[in-house]
Amino acid sequence: MTGFPVRIYHNPSCGTSRNVKAMIEAAGHVPEVVEYLKAGWTRPELEALAARIEGGVRALLRERGTPAAELGLTDAGVDDAQILDAMCAHPILVNRPIVVTPKGAALCRPAEKVADLLTP
Repeated sequence: MTGFPVRIYHNPSCGTSRNVKAMIEAAGHVPEVVEYLKAGWTRPELEALAARIEGGVRALLRERGTPAAELGLTDAGVDDAQILDAMCAHPILVNRPIVVTPKGAALCRPAEKVADLLTP
């Protein structure tokens, strides 16, 4: 489907991320795939995504399978700026997959959340 841009911040090692990418493609879209573990993040990118998704910065923080607890990011009193700095330094801390379309942006967990973003 042309004229309807879809971007997925993707981790190919993640089953949910692979499923969401397949759902996007099954809906007829050719997504722009950003493998963020390779590309990394900038602070402005993360701030923009956090502003658009439900739950903000905290929703973007992945705790399971990451050094979030070791870095103290799950402690009370940790602010968004500290989390964003850590995410820039350790891209694995960002939850996935994140999908952005003209309809909005969402952390697509569960994978079915992507459907709301795909209808032009």
